[in-house]
Amino acid sequence: MLRIALLRRPVVVALGALAFAVVPMVANPYQVYAANLALIYILLAIGLNIVLGFAGQLAFANGAMFGVGAYATGLLRLDAGMPFWLAMPAGAVIAALTGFLIALPALRLRGLYLALATIAFAQFAVWVFVHWDGLTHGTSGIVLKPVDFAPLTKSASTGLYYVSLAVTIGFVALAWNMLRSRIGRAFVAIRESEHAAAALTIDLTRYKTYAYVVSALYAGVAGSLFACVVGAVVPEQFNLFQIVIQFCMVFVGGVGTLWGAVIGAVSLVWLQEALRGLQEVQEFGFGILLLAVIMFFPGGIADFLRRRIEGWQEPLRRVAPDEPAAPQRRS
Repeated sequence: MLRIALLRRPVVVALGALAFAVVPMVANPYQVYAANLALIYILLAIGLNIVLGFAGQLAFANGAMFGVGAYATGLLRLDAGMPFWLAMPAGAVIAALTGFLIALPALRLRGLYLALATIAFAQFAVWVFVHWDGLTHGTSGIVLKPVDFAPLTKSASTGLYYVSLAVTIGFVALAWNMLRSRIGRAFVAIRESEHAAAALTIDLTRYKTYAYVVSALYAGVAGSLFACVVGAVVPEQFNLFQIVIQFCMVFVGGVGTLWGAVIGAVSLVWLQEALRGLQEVQEFGFGILLLAVIMFFPGGIADFLRRRIEGWQEPLRRVAPDEPAAPQRRS
């Protein structure tokens, strides 16, 4: 019974947050860097899950938004001389605005046509990163100076780590509350049936646009942090393999679950770093993991936990402490 109690979501989340908080105190610099990447990919996986898992839009532009946020932050710091504390939110806002522009034509597309259109946009974004030398510095990319956190800490990596941790916790809480609000319920209604959602007077255009913009905002924040943590931005970081990684995170953790995105991101970053010295087998490792999830955990890890351990349900509305959460139908 004690073991089951320790696996309940509030306990796991609290222990996970505590573990992330103490990483710089007990780990070496490389492990701190890997943990920081996990925090960044949590934001990416949540953003993708909002538009794919909750709103039901088969969009592949998240990797491009990741790159837009990273390049915008890097260029604002390098070429415009903007400080980190202004460049980071500005890069995220630029990515969100780009997401809004993508939403305008994407609203007319569905299914495979939407997927093909967003893949084309992602490839076009990489082409721009490579060939627009006057803006993006081309294939040489951008090299950034470490962020100065004095007098709080002399270590730029430690300072950035705790910024990433605070931002990730804040955005996870934001997503948790948004998805249990009217907006989240509208997303799910659109995913289940656009005709039924329209019959319920849900404004399809408005809420689909919300989904694209919020997803782009999360990817932009992740890109802003990524540019500063890595210290360099090059086009190869945002190619099609980036899209594959993010989709693996969502499917491994669980499509349409917030905590599934968190679990998937941490699991895949751990796997990627474990195979860092075997670059040629990373894709093979991801394929084996996806196959294992499809065979043994068809709904993802979060769905497996939801069905077997009390407390992992994700209700689409706020419930009283003594009110049981209604089971959710999954598509």
